[in-house]
Amino acid sequence: MPEFAEHPDVRTAVRYHQAVSRFAPDEELAAFFHPDAVHTQLPNALFPDGTVRRLPDLIAASRQGRSLLADQHFDVTNAVASGTQVALEVTWSGTLAVPVGDLAAGQVLRAHIATFLEFRDGKITAQRNYDCYERLRPTTD
Repeated sequence: MPEFAEHPDVRTAVRYHQAVSRFAPDEELAAFFHPDAVHTQLPNALFPDGTVRRLPDLIAASRQGRSLLADQHFDVTNAVASGTQVALEVTWSGTLAVPVGDLAAGQVLRAHIATFLEFRDGKITAQRNYDCYERLRPTTD
């Protein structure tokens, strides 16, 4: 784990991203969150209207991701903690397992992400993502 992970909530945030990277089972992912947690994804190339999800919908979205992606990787490059809040700078890549719109199976997607997490009793109560996807280029035959 990187040096910046000395704060207990940063350690939890990094472990959470590692679990998501390896498509951890629903129960393992849910264990990172407070039951009242809310995940907000600000508008981006894949979700132009953004999303707001409670824990059951967050777990369902993770399950959907497992069916769309052959693999994915989150690389936490920076972390800052203040009180019960953690800010992470993350790079993400995911390889499509199936075609999605104009994007072919096998295509690698990349995003640069700022994630802001709020904690209570060691559990995530809120997550806000600012996902900046690299240009989505449909493959040409």
